[in-house]
Amino acid sequence: MKNKLILLFSCFLFSFIHGQVEKIEPPFWWSGMHQKDLQLMCYGKNISKYDVQIENVTISDVTKTENPNYVFITIDTEGIKEETISINFKESDKVIFSQPYQFKARRDHSAKRKGFDSSDVMYLIMPDRFANGDSKNDSHPDTVEKADRSNPGGRHGGDIQGIIDHLAYLKELGVTALWSTPLLEDNEPVYSYHTYAQSDLYKIDPRYGTNEDYKRLSTEMHKLDMKLIMDYVTNHWGSKHWMIKNLPTKNWIHQWPEGFRRSNYRMTTQFDVNASKVDAKGCMDGWFDTTMPDMNQSNPLLLNYITQNAIWWIEYANLDGFRVDTYSYNDKEGIAKWTKAIMDEYPNFNIVGEVWMHDQAQMAYWQKESKIGAIDDFNSHLPSVMDFTLHDALMVIFNEDEGAWDKGMIKAYDNFTNDFLYPDINNILVFAGNHDTNRINEIYQGDIDKYKMAITLLCTTRGIPQLYYGDEIGMLGNRDKKGDGDIRRDFPGGWQGDEQNAFLAAGVNKGRTDDQEAFYSFTQKVLNWRKNTPVIHNGKLLQFIPFNNVYVYFRYTQEKTVMVVINNSTTDQEIEVARFTEGIQNFKRGTDIISDSNIDISENFIIKSKGSMILELK
Repeated sequence: MKNKLILLFSCFLFSFIHGQVEKIEPPFWWSGMHQKDLQLMCYGKNISKYDVQIENVTISDVTKTENPNYVFITIDTEGIKEETISINFKESDKVIFSQPYQFKARRDHSAKRKGFDSSDVMYLIMPDRFANGDSKNDSHPDTVEKADRSNPGGRHGGDIQGIIDHLAYLKELGVTALWSTPLLEDNEPVYSYHTYAQSDLYKIDPRYGTNEDYKRLSTEMHKLDMKLIMDYVTNHWGSKHWMIKNLPTKNWIHQWPEGFRRSNYRMTTQFDVNASKVDAKGCMDGWFDTTMPDMNQSNPLLLNYITQNAIWWIEYANLDGFRVDTYSYNDKEGIAKWTKAIMDEYPNFNIVGEVWMHDQAQMAYWQKESKIGAIDDFNSHLPSVMDFTLHDALMVIFNEDEGAWDKGMIKAYDNFTNDFLYPDINNILVFAGNHDTNRINEIYQGDIDKYKMAITLLCTTRGIPQLYYGDEIGMLGNRDKKGDGDIRRDFPGGWQGDEQNAFLAAGVNKGRTDDQEAFYSFTQKVLNWRKNTPVIHNGKLLQFIPFNNVYVYFRYTQEKTVMVVINNSTTDQEIEVARFTEGIQNFKRGTDIISDSNIDISENFIIKSKGSMILELK
């Protein structure tokens, strides 16, 4: 026993003096990947002083930086099978220590996975505010901020288990894809619940669960034929990230003489031919916030790191898509390479980028193969963008009762007149609100008729509709008056002991109120109809100029036609069918899927004020 202790102490002393690999990232990889070059980041005290050798594996590059604790090893993975290799660290041709590295077998057809598309309805949640499935992890010894549900800006305890517990609710609602705001570790001392200031890109925040829990969420969703979308952050990390505290290279992040400079947020400088260089740099290199160091995607080591990290999560958790935060703040050449590498690895995958701009041409610039981007030879390779101009319209139109040249439903019509700017109009995300905007039901003061018109529009126009958790039960929230916490309230019933449980139907003890049920049942009906109606997924859009604040449009294919009528005025309106012959063609009647009533469309008909119809023509 004494000799064993001496031996263990000697090994520890040797490791302490000579250094070992404290971290290697990616922590493991897979055989048979499309991209054959794999960059391994090895971290350990003074590790760069060693030479590196791997038997029977070609090392194509070894990069040592000004920080002696890092070495980046690029290997050729061609021919490597499901096996464990040994990375030897040598000094004077003598192996000082070895690091095992594992290659795993890929899932069958992993490369051909199908991402989300216009057949889906996406549901956005903030996991900390959705449901608390495991109260034991509300606070964790490895993270600083502890749970405090009384604090609107604090952590409330929602987690991955809470999501899993309520997948049946989402399935019944008609949701087919789930976008969760980030789940990776965010160890900021305050305001960490939003998780956009990440401190470890390979670790689920322990207050949400474990990496295995995240993989289990994916598995359970796929059993229900639902898709999982990760919110990926390329533009910035958190100030508490272990690599930020000990940078591999000075230019790993964008540095400023004064230490911190906030972005000017003027994304137009990315493509403005008249933009000054200082303004462009101020947008792309400026920090999003004091706790969010701005990453330098023009650094090839960093770019490879985040590219491999993204692919690692797709492969590990069997993901179906990414939503990329602040996409247009990145170095545009770097983010285009990042996006292309992922799409080359997974050709049928989907990525939607947050391009929060208020002009269709400026947003369309960022979609893959944009003719606008081609003006300066730029191709982002990004399949999908978010339709913020439609969101801008939805924030106001249903409060504009009297239609005018530029008010009411004409704003929706005008939005779609610019669809020619987008290379792939069906692959854009349409939404009425998200975790950064005022709640749609707050804007419309809980008026269910206005909500119904908004949902009708979202779920029948082109693109991929996205709902924000709680909108389907009429949740309110005003960030302008009460801050972000107000638009990110806890979902009622997600915590044990809640007075009311909106996951349960009205009539059940503590279930949804009658008002909540009215919101829910309408949403459920439209979503489940949409799920099984391909003409809404890929049909063409034919729209007519709104008169009297009444908007009429059609979605059609050779096989089917759907007529949508939205009356945003305060009076009942007569629909003069002769005007819409181009869309109605020879159809004589339609079934309104909202009211389950049959409508004779061979003659004029009436639509009630603040009402909508979705007519399947027959």
